[in-house]
Amino acid sequence: MSAKSLNKVMLIGNLTRDPELKYTPQGTAVCTLGLATNRSWKDASGQVQEDTQFHRLVAWGKLAEICGQILQKGRKTYIQGRLQTRKWQGQDGQDRQATEVVVDEMIALGAPRGGGEGAGGGYGASSPMKTRPAPSEEVFSVDDVSAGVMDDEPEKVAEKKSTGPKKTTSGAGKAKVEDINDEIPF
Repeated sequence: MSAKSLNKVMLIGNLTRDPELKYTPQGTAVCTLGLATNRSWKDASGQVQEDTQFHRLVAWGKLAEICGQILQKGRKTYIQGRLQTRKWQGQDGQDRQATEVVVDEMIALGAPRGGGEGAGGGYGASSPMKTRPAPSEEVFSVDDVSAGVMDDEPEKVAEKKSTGPKKTTSGAGKAKVEDINDEIPF
């Protein structure tokens, strides 16, 4: 038995290019994206330094199709997934290698296409205690595909999908399910 390990990536950044949606010969959707993350700090002399990292992302299946439909260059996006390194031989015979994030969950932050910047927040969409996304956020994950939620138009899915924890209360002998809309202070 091998020791347990963890391969999980969570990023919040801006898309560096429009998503590129393609299909494999078997008909599976694959979407490639670029994401930039920034950090800043003060060096020993008190000067502010900045660093930008660029990340390769890939989404598969229905999540790939949704990424291709609702994301665009410059949009702030939350990505959750796992690191994967691929190796192949290029047409010139040289060995190539790329490390990328395989997307399991995506939250489009800010305003959708054609709108201005919206409110951010709702970063913990997959945590046990969830907050409701702001009206300008769209939450999608690989789990939605198996639940059949992704068969609708992406804009309607965000309204249809339950993003808050459920609580069962009893009243008059019947169980009642209610949404909890508590804000979690972060």
